[in-house]
Amino acid sequence: MIERRVFAKLTKLMDKFPAVVLVGPRQIGKTTLAKQCIKAGAGIYLDLESKRDLRKMTDPEEYLLRHQDQLVIMDEIQRIPDLFLSLRGLIDEARENGKRNGKFLLLGSGSLELIQQSSETLAGRIAYLELQSLDILEVGRENVDKLWLRGGFPDSYLSEDDESSSEYRDFLIRSYLEREVSMHGGRISSDQLRSLWTMLAHSQGGVTNISALSRNLELDGRTITFYLGLLEDLLLLRKLKPWYKNTGKRLVKSPKIYIRDSGIVHELLGISTLENLLGQPVVGGSWEGFVIENIMSCVPARTAPYFYRTNSGSEIDLVLEFRNGNRWAIEIKRGLSPNISQGFYNALEDLSPDKVFVVYGGEDRFKIKHDIEMISLALLQEELIQLV
Repeated sequence: MIERRVFAKLTKLMDKFPAVVLVGPRQIGKTTLAKQCIKAGAGIYLDLESKRDLRKMTDPEEYLLRHQDQLVIMDEIQRIPDLFLSLRGLIDEARENGKRNGKFLLLGSGSLELIQQSSETLAGRIAYLELQSLDILEVGRENVDKLWLRGGFPDSYLSEDDESSSEYRDFLIRSYLEREVSMHGGRISSDQLRSLWTMLAHSQGGVTNISALSRNLELDGRTITFYLGLLEDLLLLRKLKPWYKNTGKRLVKSPKIYIRDSGIVHELLGISTLENLLGQPVVGGSWEGFVIENIMSCVPARTAPYFYRTNSGSEIDLVLEFRNGNRWAIEIKRGLSPNISQGFYNALEDLSPDKVFVVYGGEDRFKIKHDIEMISLALLQEELIQLV
């Protein structure tokens, strides 16, 4: 089993808060991680999608009071949003009896924003944490190509071979198409949704064009927008917003869209080997999305990611704005000797970032002109972790 870096964060939060919510897409390893928190005889696990466990929660306060001295893990918490009301009273009562923290660990497959809205009644009593895909620092930088090809879902990455990994990802995609979407009010067939998902994979990292998607899929724009939002809520899609401030430039204002897991991108496109991937037009967008997800797994809390692009061609792949006001500009290249475009230098003049990095395919770290640092992805991740 791969040790997840977020486990240390999780245990620290449980020492500080009565309830902690751990969110992440299905099959990403939330349950495995949560069960590591249960000591022998000191905790229980409830799957709120199980009819048996769900029946136990007919009267949640009565049931949970019987386990007030144990850590209670509740999986798929978004299925019962009203449960947060019951937890508030139980937490406050436990506090009065001297049991302040580490009472509930709640797991959710919905977006953090949605779960935060449901749990507003627990303000000051609850903390939130996202479990993302496996990243390079967790699997080892020598396995970067394997992780890129197979993606960061643990069962996909740890499969015996590439074919087994591909079979797992096909099952994962079908389970989302046939099960998850229908549970969230799906309006179109699984075939239509797969077509949408595949089109997004072909244009990985492209600027959102609802009209083109609507025209090609013969669906109205509202339906396309609904499903893009749904995939984002299921933590399968990242909408990277454009950095927009009053620079006097004509800026691109539509978000860029990335399927968050590179392995799903490759499976949707029928790419099952690294050799095949390297010859595909999507290779650049796939690598860019992979790098962005690895970076976002290491950034401090409340870091805002953007991209920057003007209509005249000035562009930066990733702009990170930290809560202390600092701004980093990051260009993403895969080669060992990448060419830096004039548009990138022009964009730097517009943004005046505090640090500038070019993530490239080498292992070293060195400066080039204008205080731009060439850096490997793993070294940049390590620098970001130091900021946390």
